[in-house]
Amino acid sequence: MKKQWIFALILVLVFCFSFCQYASGYSEVKDLCKEYIEAWRQFYPSRAFSRGFLSSIYDFEDFTQAKMENWLKLNKATLNEISRLEPGMVSEDRIDARLLRIQILSEIDKWELEAPNKFTLSLYSTPITRAVTNVLDSELLMPGEKIRIIMDRFEGVENLCAAAAQQLEDGSPKEVERSLRALESSVEFYQKSLPETAEAWIAPDDFEGFVVKCRSTSSQIQTLISHVKTELVPKLKGTDSVILGREEFARRLRLYTDSDLTPERLAELAFQEIQLVRELIAKVCEEYINEAYPDQKVTGDFIELVSKALGDMEKSHPSGQQEYLRFWEGLAQEAEEFIREKEIATLPENQTLDIRLAPESAGPMARIGWVSPAPSFHPNPWTTIYLPNIPDSHPEKERQDFWRSFNNHFTTFIIIHELFPGHYIQSKINRENPHPVRILFPYGLYSEGWATLCERVALEAGWDNYNKLTYLAHLRKRIENANRAYTSVQVHCNGWDREKVHEFSVNTSLLAPQFAKSLWGRLMSSPMQITSYFLGTRKFTELYENEKNRLGDKFRTIDFMDTVLRAGPIPLDEFPAIFKNKL
Repeated sequence: MKKQWIFALILVLVFCFSFCQYASGYSEVKDLCKEYIEAWRQFYPSRAFSRGFLSSIYDFEDFTQAKMENWLKLNKATLNEISRLEPGMVSEDRIDARLLRIQILSEIDKWELEAPNKFTLSLYSTPITRAVTNVLDSELLMPGEKIRIIMDRFEGVENLCAAAAQQLEDGSPKEVERSLRALESSVEFYQKSLPETAEAWIAPDDFEGFVVKCRSTSSQIQTLISHVKTELVPKLKGTDSVILGREEFARRLRLYTDSDLTPERLAELAFQEIQLVRELIAKVCEEYINEAYPDQKVTGDFIELVSKALGDMEKSHPSGQQEYLRFWEGLAQEAEEFIREKEIATLPENQTLDIRLAPESAGPMARIGWVSPAPSFHPNPWTTIYLPNIPDSHPEKERQDFWRSFNNHFTTFIIIHELFPGHYIQSKINRENPHPVRILFPYGLYSEGWATLCERVALEAGWDNYNKLTYLAHLRKRIENANRAYTSVQVHCNGWDREKVHEFSVNTSLLAPQFAKSLWGRLMSSPMQITSYFLGTRKFTELYENEKNRLGDKFRTIDFMDTVLRAGPIPLDEFPAIFKNKL
């Protein structure tokens, strides 16, 4: 009896010791992430404010040499701490630490290799020109508090001007020119517009001092402009080209995917997908034509098949802006009801969604549209989707081309991607994730891969009653995703120009005119992110199929989808272990 008691006591002690080790390890990783996020918030206050850290409005950018050296030291020290803790980490901690490591490596890469403090004037001009915008626009600050913060910002702007003059060595001529124009606008803003705006908030006795500070700050900006024009511009050696080249593309691809994927392998996989989806498109087109035109002979010619089916698909489109908006609003409600009824995913009860037409002031983005999710850490959870749009006053031919691209079949499947249970639901649920590092530093391939998987799952469940033209629209988007990855490699590694990209995209990948037009700009501005549509979908599709095969009759779509949503935007190769441990 005594031996049994002693043995039981030993078991209890071992359990307690193990639990303490687990709790200690969890606390260390959790604290490490918390400490890094706080340091990130302090180093990037404007970015932090845009993500919902409202207290960051009291802080301002400081890109002095000492500040950046300390930031680099902190990143490297945190990286070493992750390595120290790694052997004892449990799975949830290890995933968080991995995301933190990816973030840290990107920071080290940015400040050591890209060195924007030496080669990018906009690093300084952007916070200078926007220094008081969020303060003036804030609905949470009283007028007196706004003035106090703005007074502090004057010193921050002057410090940025001095840091820029001290550190800048070179840059892109076009980037420098754009930044100079922004700075010149800021000179007038600080001299005239800001005092006029703030006069109503300041006591008459204090207003003169405020105007003096405005003029002083304006003078410091003008001094920076003069320095750049006389000391930097004549010596510029940087290039305006944003083509990365093979080695730089490969380096960024490794960082972005956290893998050993090469550009050549990416291009190979993407081209295989293009060929596969072309075959699927041909098959669907043939089936559609046989059903829609039973008395017509199908020749089997690819171009003829596709042209006829796509032509029918594009005929169904809105006549103008308001009809398009009403179609979206009605379809959104149908999609939400469908996802609930078919038990595809568990949706939050209360939706916080606003659907609007993209304003023409958004420039090229008005033709693409975008989702503006609620800032991750902001108390207001409202999300707005801005629909791609063209004014009814534009020429008839231009409007017809636009609406044929954004036809009703396209909208019917893309609403799954954008809203239910795609981007909107994913970001809404992720706001409640208990792991802040997953909210602030999400894995790059997750979001677009998830939303595209949602398209497939909903269509397979009968969304739009298995309409072949809607499925064809989905396949056209699927081939576009592969085309984005393929052309990104070809442009940045193999010298393709705009004409070659457009020709391949339209003739081989069957892109609609509006999407072919907008592709080049995205290849230039987001060469890595644009690969995520294909890479993320490929990984999620593989995961989805593997889980169905593994579980057989026990597989439930809602379990799969909910697990992915609640895990959050983590590296996709972490999911097999999560699913295995779950069931």
